[in-house]
Amino acid sequence: MMNPQDDTIHPPARRTLLDALATATLALAGIALVVMSLVQAWQVYARYVLNSSPGWTEPVALLFMSLAVMFGAAIAVRNEAHFAFPTLVENSPPPMRRALKAFARLVAVAAGLGLMVMGGYMMVDDWGVAMPGAPLPAGLKFLALFVGGALIAIFAVERLLKGDVEPAE
Repeated sequence: MMNPQDDTIHPPARRTLLDALATATLALAGIALVVMSLVQAWQVYARYVLNSSPGWTEPVALLFMSLAVMFGAAIAVRNEAHFAFPTLVENSPPPMRRALKAFARLVAVAAGLGLMVMGGYMMVDDWGVAMPGAPLPAGLKFLALFVGGALIAIFAVERLLKGDVEPAE
């Protein structure tokens, strides 16, 4: 793109695979919120207008809420707005800041891996059981922990390897 002030060419920002993953994660979190809202709207309409409250709306809404929360948390980890301990880091002497940031990123990796492993275990363990109120496997309740934990770990490792978030231009 030409800059009219100095006639230099600035290449477009290089998008990485992790940028695409973050964009998809954020989009899926937004879609999950919209679907959750639509399910809740249907539940209210069915209860108060049709006088017939469907039993599937609560577990399905909770499923989509969990996905939105975990995907949002993963994006916050990537942007260092979650698991970052900013008060401690900013109030520490400059030489200690790098070590504290690395520690916070390692905590996020460990938390993400823990959520992924335990969420995956519980998802598989509950898969054969029917979800109360909805014709779905009960293991789906833990899908958000499994996928969200994996995303948290991936984005925390990215921060550990690449360092601080680059400010937007």
